[in-house]
Amino acid sequence: MDKYLKNKGLRFIRYANDFSVYTKSKATARKVGNAIYLFLRDKLDLPINRAKSGIRRPSTFEVLGYSFVPIYKKGTKGHYQLVAAKHSWRGLKGKLKYVTKKTLPMSFAERLEGAQRIYRGWLNNYRLGNLQAKLKSLDEWLRNRLRYCIWHDWKKLERKRKNLIRLGVDQGKAYAWSRTRMGGWAVAQSPIMKTTITVQRLKRRGYESMLEYYLKVKF
Repeated sequence: MDKYLKNKGLRFIRYANDFSVYTKSKATARKVGNAIYLFLRDKLDLPINRAKSGIRRPSTFEVLGYSFVPIYKKGTKGHYQLVAAKHSWRGLKGKLKYVTKKTLPMSFAERLEGAQRIYRGWLNNYRLGNLQAKLKSLDEWLRNRLRYCIWHDWKKLERKRKNLIRLGVDQGKAYAWSRTRMGGWAVAQSPIMKTTITVQRLKRRGYESMLEYYLKVKF
């Protein structure tokens, strides 16, 4: 099958018994699709799953967890870029949400290690895609999840007050925030945590943003 497609000069992706072929027009796609169907049926004696097969526009097509979005730039009409499909992002976020669950009995170092193991594997798999914009947003969300875990681990009011003072908050403000009635998630997103549990402090504990890692491994 691969040899046949290459000899025809076609651009294609194949993974196991799934494959997709890329053409410049719907008419060409129909012609190529019919030829491939006959080749599989008559030469290789293989069936095609009609329910999964068909002609698709790039914007409505997914392959191996990727989808395609148009490039809106002068001189690039008909060009597309790879991005991770929506369900791929949901899967990543769900796994990160679990490992940063505040009630999960893990140390902060274990949470970081677990999160990094999850997103590094995911990013290596999706490094072909254009991910920067969404990674910036997801990084901010993950940092807030980590801050939420830290706030929860401090538990007692007095411990919260002392830790805030140790992190540079004046005594009055530290006392007020340690007694706040705001929920933990709201506190994690507040200026008091963002200016104390800073990105630099997280990095000293071993944190690396997803965007930083992606820029290392992307093609």
